[in-house]
Amino acid sequence: MIKYLRFTLPVLALFAASCSSVYMPNVPNTPMLSKQGEFSGGAHISLKGNASVNGAYAVSDHIGVLFSGSRMNSERKSKDFGHKLIEIGGGYFDTFGPDNNRIIEVYAGVGKGWSDITFRDYKNDILISSELQEVDYRKTFLQVNYSSKKKNNLRLFGTDFPINYGTALRISHIKMDRFFLNGIVQPKEDNIFFEPVFFTRMALSKTFQLQYTTSSNIGLKNRKYMSAGNSIFTIGVVVNVGGK
Repeated sequence: MIKYLRFTLPVLALFAASCSSVYMPNVPNTPMLSKQGEFSGGAHISLKGNASVNGAYAVSDHIGVLFSGSRMNSERKSKDFGHKLIEIGGGYFDTFGPDNNRIIEVYAGVGKGWSDITFRDYKNDILISSELQEVDYRKTFLQVNYSSKKKNNLRLFGTDFPINYGTALRISHIKMDRFFLNGIVQPKEDNIFFEPVFFTRMALSKTFQLQYTTSSNIGLKNRKYMSAGNSIFTIGVVVNVGGK
């Protein structure tokens, strides 16, 4: 079932991306921590230009702290999308399995986000209307990560590159603090999003890995603006230092 979802999520992401929403999710923090003193950091970019950075540190053999941020500034003829999001959190991690190469992580945290979106409608290349959406929102999240450091090898140009996989299941509650349409105050919305995430990592060295991430974004409430209109489809680099 997990393998089936991993291959179908990119298709779902394309359908979700065709919608519009004031909420743009970031790449969830999936550090795969394994022991005290380990640091994990990552930088990711989507096809839309949404850039995410995240980091994590193991303060003990089972407790980790997280920080994440993302930013996007897209300007097009019919739509401008500006977005910023920061998150902090913490939780529990543990290794298990015959070789202690499987990892389970449970994290919770809070965040703050800002979105400024402008829609323009043209007729015969003449602007006939525009709408500016300005939103500030707060975020709480709970996520469970499962990953394995058991590696399969991908052979390219005569060299073996270790491949491993992981899954993150995240529930996020997003609530508007401020919402304006063309400068006029609007009723605030909230939503609960279920965000299943799958990632694949290819090791370039013992420290650096390439990561491909894909996800869907499912809104559990019917909302006009705070809807599930964006998903994750990124490539990035991950660094792990000090782990098992």
